[in-house]
Amino acid sequence: MIRTPLRPLARVLHARAKGENPDLIERENIRLRHEEMQDRSRARAEGRLLVLGVFFFCAFSVVGARMGMLASSEAQEPMASAPGATIAAQRADIVDREGRLLATNFETHSLYAQPPQMVDPVAAAEGLVRIFPDLDRDRLVRDFTGKRKFIWIKKRISPEQKQAVHDIGDPGLLFGPREMRLYPNGRLAAHVLGGAGFGREGVDAAEVIGVAGVEKQFDGYLRDPANGTKPLQLSLDLTVQAAMEQVLDGGMKIMSAKGASAVLMDVHTGEVVAASSLPSFDPNDRPHPPTSGFDPSDSPLFNRYVQGVYELGSVFKIFTAAQAVDLGLVNSDTIIDTSGPMRIGKFPIGEFNNKNYGKISIADVIVHSSNRGTGRLALQIGAERQQTFLNSLGMFDPTPFEIVEASGGQPLKPKNWGELSTVTISYGHGLSTSPMHLAAGYAAIANGGQYVSPTVLKQKGPQYGPRVMSENAARQARAMLRKVVTSGTASFGEVPGYQVGGKTGTADKPKPRGGYYEDKVIATFASLFPASDPKYVLVVTLDEPSILAYGEKRRTAGWTAVPVAAELIGRVAPLLGLRPQLEPAQGAGYTLTSN
Repeated sequence: MIRTPLRPLARVLHARAKGENPDLIERENIRLRHEEMQDRSRARAEGRLLVLGVFFFCAFSVVGARMGMLASSEAQEPMASAPGATIAAQRADIVDREGRLLATNFETHSLYAQPPQMVDPVAAAEGLVRIFPDLDRDRLVRDFTGKRKFIWIKKRISPEQKQAVHDIGDPGLLFGPREMRLYPNGRLAAHVLGGAGFGREGVDAAEVIGVAGVEKQFDGYLRDPANGTKPLQLSLDLTVQAAMEQVLDGGMKIMSAKGASAVLMDVHTGEVVAASSLPSFDPNDRPHPPTSGFDPSDSPLFNRYVQGVYELGSVFKIFTAAQAVDLGLVNSDTIIDTSGPMRIGKFPIGEFNNKNYGKISIADVIVHSSNRGTGRLALQIGAERQQTFLNSLGMFDPTPFEIVEASGGQPLKPKNWGELSTVTISYGHGLSTSPMHLAAGYAAIANGGQYVSPTVLKQKGPQYGPRVMSENAARQARAMLRKVVTSGTASFGEVPGYQVGGKTGTADKPKPRGGYYEDKVIATFASLFPASDPKYVLVVTLDEPSILAYGEKRRTAGWTAVPVAAELIGRVAPLLGLRPQLEPAQGAGYTLTSN
């Protein structure tokens, strides 16, 4: 910066030559310099004020915009979390249809160590091993004396264990708050509930997330803080579920079965009142999925009533008969020839134990479980109409039952649905479905011909879907099913006062790598009760049953699944509010003649 001198020599000499005072020149230059300095200071101050004004404008704009957003948005409760943590720790309860607790949260603690703060690492390790015998003492000593600064020891501990660790007295052993999922009924309804585990974890909190069953299916609802006081209400009845699991477990052991499942469903609402798959597990200590082996059903995590997709055998015959009646091709009294031989291409169609029933009524086709009878009905129906009918019963898609495992129960149908498939599927071979699919199909027969979707949620009143058969066809089908119990293959299924109707099915069990076992079967009994006015459908399935009766081994459903189902109905029917009743008498036939 070049500064102008206050007394420039040229002007001073000129002023002296003219006789003027040179000091006036200096005072004038000082005045001008002061004015210039004031202008610069004013400009600097105005710039700073402008910047400060812009800053306050932006700040008030942000605050105003945020206030506007809060005013225009919906109110939301804050996520519940442990102090100082950003991990959500709240989860809604799960209750049964009567409000009884199935799953809830439980406050507990985690245990971790900070080795730099430990006074005596070896003594601390030995004390922990005394409290938790599953811990490795040598590994703890290595971890405590190494370079690690943080070590998880136990993610969940009981109050008694916390006190015992506290008594060790080492400042390097610390506790963190935890909220874990508790299932107070243990194994009861384990496959429906599924289980929960920890997601994001921190020292002060852990995120509880669903890992299977309804816990995972409704994870968003259960984790929403707005639903903290609104539990998820299921259609299950805790007392009926307990009775089902007790009877099914006993029946599985008596019948020497590898596994078992049962589904009890309301035929009008679609509510699954109880559902069980054995062997089971405790969701409080959910086992790890198997990492080896070809048969998934070996794992207790395998849900047989939605994931167990098998050919279920003769239980499908009633669908063939009901469709034939619905189409007006036959009625229950129509006579059909079931005698042999019968061949489709090069494949013979035979009967169980090479029986020959001759000419019998459609009702007796179901009572005697005739393969040739249902096969000839299926040929009259045709492949296209058969596919349309079974599709309307939901037999081609995974069941809509609201647990995550249900999506894996994809039915298996033939790629080429020809004449042979039409015949074999009519008696339950060639199409693989789950027991839950079967329960929905039988519910349509029981309620008068309308499809109902199986659900795990409590409903308000009937939930009828589209009509899949006429009331007349459903009524005649129910009469046939009742006759199967009174004089057919399910005679062990009679429960006095409850008029059970149903159909047996025994199918060879498929091998995991293809083909069928020669001595292993899937035995199924699909039933409805009371047959005169059905309220419930019960499907019982046994995996590889075998019982010694009258000197020989029996594997068929009539000897295995049916007695278990009868015992189960006798136990749960009173719990469902059904009173024993006399069966309505059949009206006598009269012929009017003239005098």
